[in-house]
Amino acid sequence: MRVPASGHSFAAMSSLGRWVLAHKRFVVVCWIVLTVAGVAAVGPAANALESDPSVPQKEGWVTNAAIAGRYGTDPGGGAPLVPVVTLRGGETVRSPGVRGDLQRLDARLHTVLPHARIASYASTGDAAFVSGDGRTTFALVYPRRDPDSAFGENPGAAKAASRALRGAEVGGRPVHLTGFDPLAAGGGGSSGGPGLMLEALIGGAGALIVLAFVFASLLAVIPLVMAVVSITTTFLLLLGLAQLTSVSPIVEFLVVLIGLGVAIDYSLLIVSRWREERSHGHVGEEAVQRAIESAGRAVVFSGLTVAVGLLALIALPIPFLRSMGYGGVLIPLVSTLVAVTLLPVVLAKLGPRLDWPHVRTDDKASRAWTRWAQAVTRRRWAAAAGGMAVILALAFAATDIRMGGDDADTMAQSGDAKQGLVALEKSGIGEGALLPHEILVSGPSSPERVAAALRNVAGVHGAVAPDSRAWRRGGTALVEAVPVADSGSGAGRATLEGVRGAAHAAGSDVHVGGEPAEGQDFIDAVYGSFPLIIALIAVTTFVLLARAFRSLLLPLKAILLTILSIAAACGVMVLVWQEGYGSDAIWGIHATGSIPSWMPLMVFAFLFGLSMDYEVFILSRMREEYDRSGSTEAAVIRGVGRTGRLVTCAALILFLAFTSMAAAPDTDTKIAATGLAAGILLDATVIRALIVPAMVSLFGRWNWWLPRWPARVLRVEPSAPGSAVAGPADVA
Repeated sequence: MRVPASGHSFAAMSSLGRWVLAHKRFVVVCWIVLTVAGVAAVGPAANALESDPSVPQKEGWVTNAAIAGRYGTDPGGGAPLVPVVTLRGGETVRSPGVRGDLQRLDARLHTVLPHARIASYASTGDAAFVSGDGRTTFALVYPRRDPDSAFGENPGAAKAASRALRGAEVGGRPVHLTGFDPLAAGGGGSSGGPGLMLEALIGGAGALIVLAFVFASLLAVIPLVMAVVSITTTFLLLLGLAQLTSVSPIVEFLVVLIGLGVAIDYSLLIVSRWREERSHGHVGEEAVQRAIESAGRAVVFSGLTVAVGLLALIALPIPFLRSMGYGGVLIPLVSTLVAVTLLPVVLAKLGPRLDWPHVRTDDKASRAWTRWAQAVTRRRWAAAAGGMAVILALAFAATDIRMGGDDADTMAQSGDAKQGLVALEKSGIGEGALLPHEILVSGPSSPERVAAALRNVAGVHGAVAPDSRAWRRGGTALVEAVPVADSGSGAGRATLEGVRGAAHAAGSDVHVGGEPAEGQDFIDAVYGSFPLIIALIAVTTFVLLARAFRSLLLPLKAILLTILSIAAACGVMVLVWQEGYGSDAIWGIHATGSIPSWMPLMVFAFLFGLSMDYEVFILSRMREEYDRSGSTEAAVIRGVGRTGRLVTCAALILFLAFTSMAAAPDTDTKIAATGLAAGILLDATVIRALIVPAMVSLFGRWNWWLPRWPARVLRVEPSAPGSAVAGPADVA
């Protein structure tokens, strides 16, 4: 017999359901208007998004901003273009005619990039631009910033320089143009793979196939319709938000991919519960009302949890990450609102007709998942230990994560830019030449003495203080220190610390900029605050879930397991990409040696709420079954039997959406796709299908413990371990 639910959340959902069903036409008209406006807003909203990569009050960003203001380069430091040439054996840069060829090379670049800062052996005579054997030399070319490109990118300048150097020779040897922009172009760039909307279409097509399997009827189209309404409406709100504050373009991915996931998940849960109520003899609006009162509450709690995971980003001191928090919180809230307002109307008016052909009944729980739950509860210790061994092993791999920027070695596998990079590495100059340290001298300190001090820093190939108007303006001067190692490696970070120490010792008017310094500042600013972010999310989520489950143990376990599953996903990224166990075999890309510094944070923001979705769906049903039966074992078996198929199918939909991202040509997107897809897969299989039922079974009656005083604070009924609540239950 079904235990009637009560409490504030039940009363609110019951009242909302009755109001929605009494005002069907008004609800539908409102959502149609919002959807049409949202479709029209998609383009303008995407165009209104802009990047703000600043790291306020950090030396690297402040110095780069000062350099940009004085010298006109990108405020984010910017990566230079790097022409490279390796002379024939027996020849060096001092051989007759070589320096003249190099000067003509500089002249070509000045012609096509008239306002660029260019320094080379030809203009300075400095050994900083030459390999130890004298055969390989390079130049640093900093174009004027491109106001239409973000994060220091300047593909237009790279193309112009490439055209200018076509056919150029030094000592009879070809010149290769390398650097991050040429390497990105050689690797296909971001335009060579599927765009965001195409990725959404691929994910939507996969979702339709999965939903057709779940419902075996025309009801499969309903969750997709709800996703379209949710995503387009969110873009409308995003357009308004972009007028008030800077919003990062990354929010587009949050809206489309998370929107596709959560909107379908929420619809899947409510539609499945509606079919279950109908199979139990409830018809018409009564079945819809009962579905909203039960599954609808789980959706509300889940939506709030996803929103909390993203909203907590506003506590970070980085503007573009805060904008991810502001923008990202919209999609789960809109998806929740669509699920509890528009979806009930659609089910009431069209549901019975769309439930055709009614091949599969929802009268009973899934037999396969019921048998699985029975097996897990019988072998609970082995199931919990086996699942935890997998998760902890992968999470341990994540402890070796090395965060850095883009890895130049993985950006292009062939082409002119790749040949230039290989020449730098083989000559001993090193990959670090692609991202030099830029030191701004803004006072009486001698730039030449600063350069001399930097030459003695371990890991620095050379340092130079070009003496020309392009490098000395308004009482300031720039010094370039060329590191050997990639800035994202341990050796690269050690070199940066040495450069900072030497620069600061040279005078209080000497400051270190460049992309390596700003990248390290980003890591320090973000991950220095990361424990606070996790604590903030954990506390808020605990309160929400304690109210949803009427338990102190269940929310604590849910949060810890979710954090572990995200750590395991990061472990997969480390193994596959940083260490290369799979990247070469699958994509033909060698080990990156590091993970982009923003990647773990983005994976956390995506996965925390999505993973918690599944936890809420499963544990809410377990709580409901426990209140009916008073048996933890029965709650586990029936809860998993009823939700196992739904959670697996929902995870499969997201898995398909994320794996579609791996078709993009750039390595960063492939890394993100790997982490997100692995996280969803691990969470839906090892965590929710194995560890969760095993641990709930192990903890027995203590799962349901909620003393009177916290229950009073949460405004729900207390729950004593050992028996089901005799009265109402405030659960889904």
